Amino acid sequence: MYKILGKIQNELKAPKGQYNSFGKYKYRSAEDILTAAKPLCAENGVTLTISDEIVLIGDRYYLKATATITGEKGTIETSAFAREPLSLKGQSESQITGTASSYARKYSLNGLFAIDDTKDADTDEFHNQAANTPKKKPDYKALQNLLDTKVVDIKAFFDYYKIEKITDLKGEDFYKATSALMSKPDKKKEDIKKDQIEL
Repeated sequence: MYKILGKIQNELKAPKGQYNSFGKYKYRSAEDILTAAKPLCAENGVTLTISDEIVLIGDRYYLKATATITGEKGTIETSAFAREPLSLKGQSESQITGTASSYARKYSLNGLFAIDDTKDADTDEFHNQAANTPKKKPDYKALQNLLDTKVVDIKAFFDYYKIEKITDLKGEDFYKATSALMSKPDKKKEDIKKDQIEL
């Protein structure tokens, strides 16, 4: 199954069909990725699905999106998370959930198909949400949970952000790190406990 996924990853060409009016650059949406991926999945005899669920991490609820490909040789899935703001000016509760779903779905697809969209986190949706979301203290327990449950090189992560412990992450670095970790694939259950770190 991993051989099939690798083939799709190598052949996938997802154009950046959207435009960011804040950063003045193009980016790809979940729809752009799906448009490019569906024909390749069909050619390789696998099915692509995406599902959403609400999960509690720390003291906040997140929308968890999971992208899955399924075929005769098995199943591979990758999840990503997005947190709903407490309120968002000009949007109903259902629209806020929709924004979180779109964001999480895009990054679950990025993780599954090995797409690096680091700078594309700043889509119009993301900027509009950030501009209208009240600032809160960093949720280090939620970040620790991501480090414990995602496939990530902890040493490389700490070296990249030039920190010695999670609580050294401040301001924008905290939110960038959280966003990056959300797009990583989940660890196997048996690997989670042995790799857990402490705050």
